[in-house]
Amino acid sequence: MKYLSDKKDYRTERRFRLALAVLIALLFVILAWQGRDLIRLPTPGTIVLYGFSIMEEVMREGIFPAFQETWQTRTGEHVELVAAFAGSGAITGKIIRRFPAEVAILSSKIDVIHLMEAHVLWQSSWDHLPHEGVVVRTPFIIVVREGNPRGITDFADLMREGVVVVQADPTTSGGGQWSILAEYGSALRETGNRDLAWEQLRGIWKNVAAPQAPSAREARRRFASGTGDALVTYEQDAIGNPARAPVVGELVYPPRTIISEPTLVKIDRNVAEDQRDLVDGFVEFLWSRQAQQIFVEYGFRSPLEELNQANAKLGMIEDPFTLESLGGARQAERTILKDLWRDRIKAARMTDPEHAGSAGF
Repeated sequence: MKYLSDKKDYRTERRFRLALAVLIALLFVILAWQGRDLIRLPTPGTIVLYGFSIMEEVMREGIFPAFQETWQTRTGEHVELVAAFAGSGAITGKIIRRFPAEVAILSSKIDVIHLMEAHVLWQSSWDHLPHEGVVVRTPFIIVVREGNPRGITDFADLMREGVVVVQADPTTSGGGQWSILAEYGSALRETGNRDLAWEQLRGIWKNVAAPQAPSAREARRRFASGTGDALVTYEQDAIGNPARAPVVGELVYPPRTIISEPTLVKIDRNVAEDQRDLVDGFVEFLWSRQAQQIFVEYGFRSPLEELNQANAKLGMIEDPFTLESLGGARQAERTILKDLWRDRIKAARMTDPEHAGSAGF
C-alpha cells in the first residue's frame, strides 16, 4: 500500500510541475505580445550637461523644455537632458576626472583652459562656436542691505573698517574668481596703477567673511540669511527671474566692473557617434534667438545686444571691461588669481585667519 501511495504522490507532483511550467510559458507569451509595441519604441536620446551654479534655473526651467519641444518638432524624437550644477571649479575638476559630461557651461575661459591643459579639450576647440563659445554675459555688482546703511557705491567702499563682505571661494567657484578680477580690475581701470589695484584687492579681502561659500549660489543664500553687509556677485543672480525672487537688498552698480562671459564647451571624448547630431543640435540651439531670449528673460545679457532691451532689470554700467582688458585668461589667472590672491592673500589668511587684516598682505 505504501508503494501505491508514493507512486500517486509522484504523479501528482509531476502534473503540478508541468502545469506550472505551462503557466510560466504562457505568461511570457502574453507579456511579449502586450509589450511588442513598447519594444519597437526608440530609446530616448540623452544629453548630459554640467553647468556652473547660476545656470541651473534657466537651463531646467527654460532652455531644456524649449529644446525638447524644438527637437521633437524637428525630428519626431524625444530627448532627455541630465544635468549637474555646482561651482565652476568643482565641475571642471569632475570633468577632468572623467565624469560623463557631453556639454559643459563654465563660468569663464579660465576653467576652459584648465580642461585643455588636462587634455580633455583640443587646443582652442571652442573658437569655432558662435562668439568663441560665450553663451551669455553678466556683470559683477554689489548687493547691500536695504537703505544702504554703509553708503557703498563702489568696490573701494568695501575696504572700509567694519564692512563685512560675502563672496564665493575662488578655489571652487568661477563667481569667486570673477569677484577678484572685478575688485582688482576696477581700480586698475580707474588709475592705471597696478600697485593701487593690488592695495584695493588686499583691502577688500581684509573684510571678506570666512569661510567663503563654495559657489555663487551659496554665497547669495548666506547673504540672504543675514551674513555680511555686502555681497559681490553676478547681476543675474541678484535681480531675480521667473523661477526666483531677487535678493532682498539694494543693487549697487560700480562705475567700473567686469563683464563675466560664461563659455560653452563640448566634451567630444564623451559623445558617442550616434549622439553627435543630437548634441550638436543642442549646442546650436543655445545661440538661437529663441534660446537667447530665454536667457535674457532669466536675467542674463545676450551676446546679441538687441535682445537685452527686453529685460528692464538690467542695469547701466559706466565703464564695463572684460577678461581681455586684464591681459586675457592665462595672464589674469597667473598674475591676479595666483600671484596676488592665492600666494599672498589666501596664504596669509590660512596662516592667521582670525587676523587676516594685519597679516602682512
